[in-house]
Amino acid sequence: MRFDSAELTLGWREGLLFLVVLLALYMLFEWWRIRRLRQSRKRGATAVEPTVTPAEMSPEILPSRSESLGKAAPAIPVEAEPPWLGEMLAVRDSLSREVAQMRDELDALRSEFAALREETRSEAAQFKATQTVSPLYTDAMQMAMNGCAPEVIAERCGIARAEAELVIALARNRED
Repeated sequence: MRFDSAELTLGWREGLLFLVVLLALYMLFEWWRIRRLRQSRKRGATAVEPTVTPAEMSPEILPSRSESLGKAAPAIPVEAEPPWLGEMLAVRDSLSREVAQMRDELDALRSEFAALREETRSEAAQFKATQTVSPLYTDAMQMAMNGCAPEVIAERCGIARAEAELVIALARNRED
């Protein structure tokens, strides 16, 4: 059996197949690692610490029967609250107020942005309408989009009333 390097041609299919096999091996390795980790956690969870019952405790630790029956258990001093708790509550309240203020400001900014967006859209529509009209009728189209009457448009722009009505009809069609 002879091996000739000229006969060995590797194309993109072989390279892709190699990558798929490499990826499968990597996935198999990771699956094996996860399985080992889960098994070690299961072994750690089943290990139970030995518990000591009161009967197994030494007599020095257990109170005598007369002590446990005759006297109340000594009170363990407990602080009412840690010294840092008040500071943490004050910080939390301060942060809550700041968050509420920021939400209010964000709502105001959103409403301003919406108003500006609408204004820009209407101006862009007017500009677009005037750009597609003959320069002779640019003023007439702007006046029609602003809602002027045909008589006013005809008088100010120096066009016939029929032309002004036509410009108004075109302006309405563009808006729809």
